[in-house]
Amino acid sequence: MKSLFLLVVAFVAVRSDNDDNAARLLASKSILNQFIVEGKELTVEYSIYNVGSSQAYNVELSDSSFPEEDFQRVSGSLNVKWDRLAVGANVSHAVILKPLRPGYANFTAAQVKYYPTEESQAVQVGYTTAPGEAGIVGLKDYERRFSPHIVDWATFAIMTLPSIGFPFLLWYRSKSKYDVKHKKN
Repeated sequence: MKSLFLLVVAFVAVRSDNDDNAARLLASKSILNQFIVEGKELTVEYSIYNVGSSQAYNVELSDSSFPEEDFQRVSGSLNVKWDRLAVGANVSHAVILKPLRPGYANFTAAQVKYYPTEESQAVQVGYTTAPGEAGIVGLKDYERRFSPHIVDWATFAIMTLPSIGFPFLLWYRSKSKYDVKHKKN
């Protein structure tokens, strides 16, 4: 049992020695909107951090979780490339899209490819965090819930005017009939 433990510790030590001079990237993908609404802009932000001890080379970010029949790209690109990412550095990228129909969408992870060292021949492949499934609210439902309802309030005011205005006019006529007017000398 003790020899197995020493073997595992030795493997981890050798493994970490080999990775000491390589780049290691952490990537995240996040949806910045509180509500995802059909026909309104949706902002997706990607952040990549180099936590390794070497520069990352030919860093490529590609996201295929937004099909063209469901999302219209407004600004930014879903496939981006950076020549290098320095040690301890980070880079952010944003894409603005418009959902074309209501329903549910599964926002999966984007793929990140890079070379961990300048001499490396093997491409390192990683993935961003996945925001998961989210509901896309229809435009009519969103407007019904969040609009200021000016027309509704104006209609309410016009409809309540007779029930408030008619008694006020009766009171005012009665009051002015019995008011005592003082003459000035």
